[in-house]
Amino acid sequence: MSFFTDELMKCTEEFEGRKCIGNAMYIPLGENNRLKLFFTTFGYADHYEGISISAVDKNNGVIDKNTIKFADIWGKKQVSNPNFRNSITPYIWKDGNQAEWYVYKPTPRDMELLADQINDYADLFMEQSMELQESPAMTMSM
Repeated sequence: MSFFTDELMKCTEEFEGRKCIGNAMYIPLGENNRLKLFFTTFGYADHYEGISISAVDKNNGVIDKNTIKFADIWGKKQVSNPNFRNSITPYIWKDGNQAEWYVYKPTPRDMELLADQINDYADLFMEQSMELQESPAMTMSM
């Protein structure tokens, strides 16, 4: 796995059946629907500031597409680095084959907030049969 897929694994732990292909992750949402996630840039090469997330129907292609920006969910972060006295917006920096969080590394709480955004998006496209399988009422009655 790559740095990118390792980070995607951290914020998608609740999902079963995750598959990584290249730097993208696919998550089943039922028989036909899948999520596709990958880190994305916003105009600066090798400066990954968010996650592109798409709902894909395996028969009909992309249903919907959105971008989760780190700035929107985490805001600016204070760091002890004197070059960033006024804070920094988190992003991943890729230099050659090496990728890592630049100056600020997200905390477990930050990753929970990101996971919440991914879960909320996934809920919009979860197929009915899968929702019934995962429903607490269904597991209690079995």
